[in-house]
Amino acid sequence: MDDGDHPVTPLTGPTLDAEGRLTYIGEDGRRYVVVDGVELDAEGSARVMEALQAAGPLFQEIEALCHGWLERVSRAPLQRQEAIALLLATLETVLEVAEDDDDTIADGNGAGDP
Repeated sequence: MDDGDHPVTPLTGPTLDAEGRLTYIGEDGRRYVVVDGVELDAEGSARVMEALQAAGPLFQEIEALCHGWLERVSRAPLQRQEAIALLLATLETVLEVAEDDDDTIADGNGAGDP
């Protein structure tokens, strides 16, 4: 597995670059495109930025909770970087499962059907 397979922790919140792509700066100092191949026009960019700004306080809450979780877990014989990797992998898995569940419900093939 090369370094491209490992998630890079964002140092900044998502922003739109000059080409209308949603990007962030990673802990390695490089800029990453969140969704490659999606370009937004001025109106779409404005809507995305408005949604991101409105969600800012919620993101700060999530960030604070993550820091609290890391403090608790790091008291165990677990290195901080290992704890971060565990947190990110767990969140990614949970969010992907939630997305799959939403797709099943939207398709009418599952839990959402009476």
